[in-house]
Parts: sequence; C-alpha cells; structure tokens
Amino acid sequence: MELSWKLALKYLRGKHNESFFSFITVASILGIVIGVMALIIVLSVMGGFQKEIKDKILGVNAHIVVLKFGGGIKNYPSLITKITSDPDVTGASPFILNQILISSSSGVMGAIIRGIDPETIGNATRLPQYLVKGTLKNLDYPREVSTEEGQKIKVTGAVLGKELATNLGVTLGDLVTVISPTGALSPVGVMPRMMQFQVQGIFASGMYDYDSGLVLIGLKSAQKFFKMDHQITGIEVSVKDVERAPQIAERLENKLGFPYYTRDWVEMNYNLFSALKLEKTVMILLLFLIILVASFNIASSLVMLVTDKRKEIAILKTMGAEPSLIRKTFIYTGAIVGGTGIIGGDILGLISCWLLSKYHFIKLPSDIYYITTIPVQIDPVTILLINIAAFVIIILAAIYPASRATKIRPAEILRYE
Repeated sequence: MELSWKLALKYLRGKHNESFFSFITVASILGIVIGVMALIIVLSVMGGFQKEIKDKILGVNAHIVVLKFGGGIKNYPSLITKITSDPDVTGASPFILNQILISSSSGVMGAIIRGIDPETIGNATRLPQYLVKGTLKNLDYPREVSTEEGQKIKVTGAVLGKELATNLGVTLGDLVTVISPTGALSPVGVMPRMMQFQVQGIFASGMYDYDSGLVLIGLKSAQKFFKMDHQITGIEVSVKDVERAPQIAERLENKLGFPYYTRDWVEMNYNLFSALKLEKTVMILLLFLIILVASFNIASSLVMLVTDKRKEIAILKTMGAEPSLIRKTFIYTGAIVGGTGIIGGDILGLISCWLLSKYHFIKLPSDIYYITTIPVQIDPVTILLINIAAFVIIILAAIYPASRATKIRPAEILRYE
C-alpha cells in the first residue's frame, strides 16, 4: 500500500484523547450520507413520478395527433393510409373530441367526450387495456332498452371513466344522457342537443383527470350526435419511439401539407413536464447544499488534523518527504471520509427506494395528484452522477487543508522539541 494511504488511515484512527476530532469526522460522514441518500430518494421518486405520468398520458392519448385548420377532416381513410405508410408509425385511429354534460338520475357532470373507432383504437392508444368492466366492441351497435318511464328506445353504447361512473352512480347497463351545449337555433334560443347512451364499459387509467372526466362513444354515434356527417376531428397516431415523436410529427406535417398540422405529446404536455423538470433542478441544487455543507465540515476537520499533526509532518519533511506525499496524504484522508459517506448514502438511499416501491406506505390523494402512490424509478446513471459530483466536491474541499500541510516549516515546529 502506498505510504500516503497508510498515513491517511493512521491519522483517521485517532487517539483516545482526540475524541473531538473523531466527532467532527463522524458528523462529516453523516452529512455526506444524508445528502447522497436524500438525492437518490428524491431523484428516484421524481423520475418515477415523471415516468408514471408519461405512461398514463400516453396510455390514454396518442403520441401524435393530426388535425386540420378550419374544421373537421373528411377524407380520413386515405389520410390514415398515407400516415401509416411512414416506417416510424405503428398505428393510427380517427377520433372526434368535444365537451359535453353527462347526466344520470343521480346528477350531472361536465366531461370530455371522445368518439373512437373500436376496431383501430388499440393501434393508437392503450385504452382497451384499461377496461375493468365491459368492452369497447360494438359501441355503435344499437340496442333496445327500457327507460325509467317504461318506454322502449334504441341507444348505442358508451364507456365511462371509473370515477365518473361512481360520481354519476351508474354501472353497466344503466342509461346516461349526453348534452351538448351547442344545438339547433329555436325561437327561444339555442336548444342543447341531447342523446341517451347505455353504459357498456368502465375504464380505469389510474389518472384521476381521465377517470373522472372522459366518456368514450362510437365514431358513428359521435358523428350523428354532433351533426358531423362523415367528418372527424383528427387522427391519433402511435410511433415506435415516443422520444422521437416531435421529429416524426414534423415529418408527417411536411408530408401531409397544408391544411393539416400535427401536435405531439411533448408539445401538448409541455407545461406539465417543464414544471416537473424545474422542480427536479431546484431539488438537486437544494440537496447538493447538504453535501456542500458536509464538505466544509470535512475541510474544517482536515485543517484541525493538519494542526494536530504538524509535528509528524515536520518530522516527515526533515526525513525528505516530498510535498506531494504530504498533500496526497490529506487528500486521501478527505477521500476516505467522503467515500465512506457516499457509500453509506448509496446503501440507505437504495434501501429506502426499494421499500417505497415495494410497500407503497405513502399514499397520495388522487383528486390532487395524478397518481395515488409514490412511484420510484432507480436510474443507475443518475446514482453514478450523484456519486461523482459528491466525490469531486469532497476532493475540492480537501485541497486547501492538504496544501496548508505542505507549507509547514519543520524548523519552526521542531525548535522547542
């Protein structure tokens, strides 16, 4: 073992009468442990939170949406063929989107209604996977049902979010009335357009906004209800690589030309993910302050060590020790203290993340947050970067005490010995 390492380990052991220095060393190690552990936990939780939100958004929504300036799209079958010819596109499905009121015998709620093609919706989104009751098939198939008044009427199917169905007090087979605020003009003003549907399915995406405010109906039923003839609002598109969705969207827009334009999932959720990124950056800066404070403690303890060991340093110098040996001795001392703290922080941080991901003992209110439990995503690259950054800060903190040790003059220290 190199002499510098031997001296560093010897100086760290301390003597019985050096308990104060030992306390400072332990406090420095604990500071590094807490800082590294907090960084690992916070960044893993924020990474998991971001991934969970992205997965849920992309489960209900497509990666790219193709729209048209000035209104609905008429010739959508040929447009879908043109879109799916792109090698990066994995599927496409037409949709109609509008705002409505939905009522039952228990109440009225505002919601977003989406007309979908049950045959192709699975190619563009993961909505079919979120069904907990019923089916998406045959949404446009008319069925005869009896109203509360005993009348026989023909209705088509609708699929509601779990929270919305709970709030309306409906389940499979119940009737709901969809009300559009835009309707025909009459002598008394605009008459809202109304249409009844039978609840055919219930989905749960795990995202409160969708589960409490989204209604799915068949594409033909939506066209009939909103008087759109054979038009649609747009086309949902899924791609192979979601991270390249902005580039693929731009290519599709150039390929389709005016009056069509595209919007990708990054653009549609820009504010949300920008806020998450900003929060992550601020948390990194705040938590690195803990490591910075701990590194100052290490520097302080090394200065005290240099002062305490000045006689040994003077003897080493008189024996011909190079300044580089003395400098490395105290840098290694700081590295051992800091490295111990980093390893301890890694172990405690990873254990905490594992416990959070396995037992979910922290619950979140679904009506405030997008998810109900704290998600955790452990990223080895992030942990490596935390360790490197913390170690660099510690080494920088050890440079000044190490340089101070090399400037000790043996003649002055040993004069009275």
